[in-house]
Amino acid sequence: MENNSVEFQKLQQIIADVLSVDVDEIKPETTFKEDLGADSLDVFQIIMGCEEEFNIQIPTEEAEKLKTVGDAAEAIANAIQ
Repeated sequence: MENNSVEFQKLQQIIADVLSVDVDEIKPETTFKEDLGADSLDVFQIIMGCEEEFNIQIPTEEAEKLKTVGDAAEAIANAIQ
């Protein structure tokens, strides 16, 4: 998923809304826990937001492995295909 793609921008906005952070802080290499201070509930809310926004399902076992924003973008791209 390209950084400037509509999907990535939507993902950034979902993360920014859930975590109350600036969209500009959210890059593919940004980690949810270390960089953004997200806990597992925050990540769950982000996943739920993505599933709703993109009308997809991300399996729980896959969601539990997401460490970076890039990981989440990849999971979304895989689920959209």
